[in-house]
Amino acid sequence: MLRKVKSLFGHRHPVRLGWHFAKAFLAALFYGFPARKLTVIGVTGTDGKTTTVGMIAHILYENGIAVGALSTAFFRIKDNVVWNTTEKTSPSPFVIQRFLRKLYDTGCTHAVLEYSSHGLVQGRTHYTWPTVAGITNTAMEHLDYHGSMEQYRTDKSLLFSMLGIGSTKVLNRDDDTFTAYEKIPTKLTTTYSVIEKAADLFASDISSEEKSTTATIHDGSEQSILTLPIPGTYNVENALCAIACSKAAGIALKDSVHALKNFENASGRLQRIDVGQNFSVFIDFTVTAQAFEKTLQTLRNIVGSEYRILVMTGSCGDRMREKRPIIGKTCSDLADVVVITDDEPYTEDPLQILEEVWAGVNQSSCDAHKIIDRREAMEKIFSLAQKGDAVVLCGLGSYPSRMMANGPVPWDEKGIAEELLRKLM
Repeated sequence: MLRKVKSLFGHRHPVRLGWHFAKAFLAALFYGFPARKLTVIGVTGTDGKTTTVGMIAHILYENGIAVGALSTAFFRIKDNVVWNTTEKTSPSPFVIQRFLRKLYDTGCTHAVLEYSSHGLVQGRTHYTWPTVAGITNTAMEHLDYHGSMEQYRTDKSLLFSMLGIGSTKVLNRDDDTFTAYEKIPTKLTTTYSVIEKAADLFASDISSEEKSTTATIHDGSEQSILTLPIPGTYNVENALCAIACSKAAGIALKDSVHALKNFENASGRLQRIDVGQNFSVFIDFTVTAQAFEKTLQTLRNIVGSEYRILVMTGSCGDRMREKRPIIGKTCSDLADVVVITDDEPYTEDPLQILEEVWAGVNQSSCDAHKIIDRREAMEKIFSLAQKGDAVVLCGLGSYPSRMMANGPVPWDEKGIAEELLRKLM
């Protein structure tokens, strides 16, 4: 019934938004406006938000700050981390406000929140009053909701409009949003880049191996060697954003870099699976074309030209259809073996989704396969892997379930991968 009522109004209809805004106010009122008692750091962007939120929380905690964090993948209160069962970047305002209240009640002084574009438009994150806000990047995503990249970026900018007096915005100088977001009035603006040396924080000498990533971080005349115990050159960008946000919260560069030496990424983010096989296996929550490009380029840097990259992916249902062939093309352009399979179809026909991804695959440039059953697809890709190769299973990461037409079904990508790999040995 509720779905039918919603269908009568567009996403931005005043009645629909008014309902959302009212819920946000009631939630904040019920829990006593807890954000007023906390220092809130917000992170938005297309890719890398969860990792960046995790990095900021880790930096603050390692430097003696009682901190909590809410992201797509986890809830954190001090050193206790649990899975975000809502699987939403910005869940219901009642969930958000209850969490903030719990942080205050347990003695936390800081909160790090991940802000989605949907949540910003719908006011789910109203009354969180961030004093520091950062953005990772923007890329083509959620256009079924926002309509255009221009609107998507405008909606992302709502986070910076929430900043109050004495606040700091942290901007990616390499992103297309930089010029527009720089004009949003705040007391301080901090910039970061892996290209522009004019940025406040700049990274050079970036390199990545199977288990680590390194870079030199420049902060004016100060330099520090960053060593991350996770792969992915793109994680240097995430780290720059996290370091800049942490600096705005009073943490020095050297202390942030030192803390990140033992950072553990959220599960499902280029997470290595090792049961003794002679090739590398990763699971990764990769969903945008930009993320596929960064992930596959990272793996190419790791294995070089001597070994192969094998990628398995599909695409989520009830989401932006136009990106599906782009993902197929990106995978076939950058990987040697491509297996297209089912992801989370929601209410769509999984075969139709598969065919739309497959339409972008250049079969002449790679060894391409389409297998609708995800478990069978995993078996196939493992059987094709050879010594020294790198396999990445994309789309689901550490999600404990898959959303099908009849509702969620249990799923454990890591556990299934380990089971299938053991059978090969």
